[in-house]
Amino acid sequence: MKTVTVSNMGELPYAMEEAINRLRVNVGFFGENVRKIMITSTVPGEGKSTISMHLWRQMAEAGTPSVFVDMDLRASVLAETYSYEGEEGTKYPGTSDYLSGRCSLDECLVHTQFGKADILLNRENAVNPSMLITGKKFSDMLDQLAEKYRYVFLDTPPIGLVSDGESIASQCDGAILVIRSGDTPTRAVRTSISQLERSGCPVLGYVLNRAEAPGKKYYSKHYGYGDGYGYYSK
Repeated sequence: MKTVTVSNMGELPYAMEEAINRLRVNVGFFGENVRKIMITSTVPGEGKSTISMHLWRQMAEAGTPSVFVDMDLRASVLAETYSYEGEEGTKYPGTSDYLSGRCSLDECLVHTQFGKADILLNRENAVNPSMLITGKKFSDMLDQLAEKYRYVFLDTPPIGLVSDGESIASQCDGAILVIRSGDTPTRAVRTSISQLERSGCPVLGYVLNRAEAPGKKYYSKHYGYGDGYGYYSK
């Protein structure tokens, strides 16, 4: 398998790193049948992609085979954000390339420097991603990955923004919903939960991002976090 270097992840402040570690441990209690986990939010800017990436990295570095799948086929910027390149600047195809039949899964899937961590990012934004997500090729891809890895983490578009998230949810074993503390309207969060449940995807838990820890404040300049975040299981 080809190897790429994922850059620009940076080091999280201790409190945030520990919060992600607690999330990783809690994921381990979801049970053997929970393998395909989507991580989503209600609206953009809630921090789901950063949380997804660090959860995937920590899980793999702890020795658990994990794969990160970028499912934002409309407007993903992860490949650029994390300088996702191979040797001599090679840029490998991504999620939409595979789902549209332009390459094989082996050509798109690459290994990273983080222990047992493989990744599939989206390179080319699709004009009509709904057709790719609802096709049999997508469900077959998830089944193949679930056989190869203990966890398949899918970073999805905000479920309250486009219908893609609900379609993806129907193929997953569960979802983690990221909520920006003090910012995302409660009614909107409830709607997101209803959408997930309607798709047959149970909500496994919630990540409250930018939540103030009692008596302490943490700040990450790189990611723009305010006061750390906590994990709350359903």
